[in-house]
Amino acid sequence: MSRRRPPAARRGAAVNACCRLDWRSRGICSRDAGVLLRENLKTLRHTILREDAVFEKVWTKSSRSPIAYGYGRIYFENYRCCYTSLQARPRLLYELPKRARSEKIEDVLICTCPLDQPGQRSSLLALTADNWLYRLCQDTGGQLQRVCLSAQHKFRYLGWDVPQERFYIKSIQHKPGRQGNNRDGTVLYLATFLAFPLKLVGVLEISSAAFGKTVVDAILSQGVLAVSHSSSCVKLYSFESILDTFRTQELVLGEPCAWNAARCVVGEPPLGIPVNIKVDAPPLALFEVNYLDNYIDCGVQIGGHPWHYIYAPKNKKHRGSYHVCSLRSGHLAKNGVQDMNCRSLESDWIYFHPDDSGRIIHVGPSTINVLKILNDGGGDAQSEVALDFAIKAPRTQNDASAVTVTSSGRTVRRRVQQLDDDPEQETFKSVEYEDELDLLAVVDITHVEEEGKANVRLHDNQNGALMKTVPLLESWDVTSSQDLFFDRDTIVHIEQEKNSNFCCHVYKIRSMHAEDQ
Repeated sequence: MSRRRPPAARRGAAVNACCRLDWRSRGICSRDAGVLLRENLKTLRHTILREDAVFEKVWTKSSRSPIAYGYGRIYFENYRCCYTSLQARPRLLYELPKRARSEKIEDVLICTCPLDQPGQRSSLLALTADNWLYRLCQDTGGQLQRVCLSAQHKFRYLGWDVPQERFYIKSIQHKPGRQGNNRDGTVLYLATFLAFPLKLVGVLEISSAAFGKTVVDAILSQGVLAVSHSSSCVKLYSFESILDTFRTQELVLGEPCAWNAARCVVGEPPLGIPVNIKVDAPPLALFEVNYLDNYIDCGVQIGGHPWHYIYAPKNKKHRGSYHVCSLRSGHLAKNGVQDMNCRSLESDWIYFHPDDSGRIIHVGPSTINVLKILNDGGGDAQSEVALDFAIKAPRTQNDASAVTVTSSGRTVRRRVQQLDDDPEQETFKSVEYEDELDLLAVVDITHVEEEGKANVRLHDNQNGALMKTVPLLESWDVTSSQDLFFDRDTIVHIEQEKNSNFCCHVYKIRSMHAEDQ
């Protein structure tokens, strides 16, 4: 029997939220989970962008320790207390027992269960100061699994290699030539795991003997090992190739293994997990580039369609600009030099768009450029960076603001030009992408009576059109730490207050029309 389709849907006409809800109640829409989710998100986007729908502050909570947010959860007291923000007002989900200082949580990752693995549970991966990795239930905080990492190497950082698939735990770094644990030139260790189900991949040793005397740091990203050097150079290696070549043995959590002529259980005290990926010869580097130190956190970013990389050149001639180059040929793309030409205290920033479109987002004090990479010829043909759309802050001309007329009629011209991020002007401070609603949330700041006022501007991700503006009720201090999250029908603003405390503000969508009824 064929599925019925609504007449409006067959014609391709625009459909409002009421029609979608009516079709769903009568079973007319597809019963496929993915299709239903997409239809629900279309309905939610339409509801949020309606003129009579407003974001209302529904909850505020302060804390003496930093506050974190992720996937509808707000974490207080170093992840000990968890609130859910999925309801009309946040409520306490669970509260864990207090830990000793030696067992405190140092870093976390939030793992959301993939749709194709219904037997798995969403969880919180927590790394503690005593070198244990805990997998906690996201809804109750209950312990699902725990792994002893090492009795010799201090692990401190968690990060995603492939988001929601494979993660790594990085140890503290040692300078080459120091005494103690670094007599063999080891700089750090990377322990890698699969997330669903939790499975050990291996522990990789990063040493100066294998990767060079100037090696200072290393991370994993999208199956690539990126090794940074003190000479402001980054080298990229295939992690899979390193696994195939240098992994001495495969280890399974909870199973016995031989380690230095002794027997131990993998992931159990006292030894934890042995180092089973020892690079004893310099591996083949896929790619190498010099960059301006500290200009981009990781030195170089890789993305786009086809593959490109972004970096800040070291030479003074191009200081303040970013270069977009083909990863295949290493050649600079046409219009690949991106420079905001702005005078500001804070530098502009650039990154590949998280929507997997291959585009680039370049953010300055008053302009956000969304760029696309064109490569019609394919192969080795030179690619081109073109503007897809730009978002501009409404500002007056600098020339007009540089001239002031006094009460006596005397004209005074400023000797120093106004900065692009001057507090008197509207300035962009943050850009957040909401993937399920396909909206960009842009925070712009203006100062009224020496107090920062923030607006969250919702822009269409495809063309940059301004769809809605949400004013935040609390002030925004540009000199302190500020974070904003836009998640479906919720806006979460986390700020560090002047008294060094932290505060979380939660906004929820509300329909003025529904309230009147």
